Amino acid sequence: MSRRRQRFSKPIKRWVILGVIGFAIALYLIFAQLPTFVDKRLNPVLTLPPYSVPAEAAEVHDRLWVADLHADSLLWGRDLSQRHQQGHIDLPRLQTANVALQIFTVVTQVPSNLKLEGNTPDSDDIIKLAVVQGWPLATWHSLLARALHQGQQLHTLAQSQAQFRLIETQSDLQRFIRDRKQQPQLTAGILGLEGAHALEGRLENVERLYQAGFRMLGLAHFFDTEVGGSAHGSQQGGLTPLGRQVVLQAQEKHMLLDLAHSSSQVINEVVALSRQPVVVSHTGVKGTCDNVRNLSDRQIKAIANTGGVIGIGFWPRAVCGDDAQAIAQAIRYVADLVGVDHVSLGSDFDGAVHAPFDVTGLPLLTAALQAEGFSTEEIGKIMGGNTLRVLQAVLPA
Repeated sequence: MSRRRQRFSKPIKRWVILGVIGFAIALYLIFAQLPTFVDKRLNPVLTLPPYSVPAEAAEVHDRLWVADLHADSLLWGRDLSQRHQQGHIDLPRLQTANVALQIFTVVTQVPSNLKLEGNTPDSDDIIKLAVVQGWPLATWHSLLARALHQGQQLHTLAQSQAQFRLIETQSDLQRFIRDRKQQPQLTAGILGLEGAHALEGRLENVERLYQAGFRMLGLAHFFDTEVGGSAHGSQQGGLTPLGRQVVLQAQEKHMLLDLAHSSSQVINEVVALSRQPVVVSHTGVKGTCDNVRNLSDRQIKAIANTGGVIGIGFWPRAVCGDDAQAIAQAIRYVADLVGVDHVSLGSDFDGAVHAPFDVTGLPLLTAALQAEGFSTEEIGKIMGGNTLRVLQAVLPA
């Protein structure tokens, strides 16, 4: 090789090496750092821990059996066995907050440019998370595969952590209640589906989800589907013939039906069909925060008449406020309207919402409920007892 060629080949090799290193760094940033960045940006906490709580409220909270109907924590690729600085929930923080039971819901499709009304299923933001987080290829084109993938994460957590259990049956629940009396750090989860579009229009997929451990089935999310209308959809219609079959099959299998995000007509039809309590896992109420997302008095009464519960959400659009007091006021409204037995927690933690606090701030809500005049017994029902009652009535034996 001539001296001239040698002189030029060395810079070329150097640039190739630098290019490879730069490409590797870019891949690392995309696949390792970007999910954490997105998690932090979409799931902020308005007031960071630690939280200061009056001693009396803290003492009451430590004696409660706490349960929350809705968190989307499986969506973000966060190792839930470890304590994190971002997001709202992980196992160590659930234990710190004295949470006995958390229902983990799975999100499978969210439209781009999300609106409060008039959404269609023509776009899909969840595919971006699936690619960046390295989900299996099947999840890139199958909503059912996305649900099963997220569900498997919760199974893995239960298999790897002695202090976490997955509840699927009445026997599981009763064993957990008994064991937690001796092991206060023991925490449990239940799998739920947010939006029946993940059924991909096939009734047999109810069975597939049941076999995968799902025990709560949400009929709607942000757009109308083959099952029925969404409160945020373009048509906002009622149940389709397939939707009626899904409702009946889910109840035959003792899956808890969740009417969060459902259109008004779907809510009417489901409560008329239902043979067991139904829930709205995360919502606000028009009586304290009037918007299309929240429940009317008539809808609240219809849910209560099934023996079900309304899970009050924590995010500002649900309660028209950004603190525990606003949440407690919405809870007070429901309790005054239909009784304290029909209201519970539906945080929507990790649901791409601005939360007033992370899960370790739940004692702030206990204090706010005390300030609203609820007794310790009533607070026990709101903070978890009502959810437990419904699960005991619905879960398969």
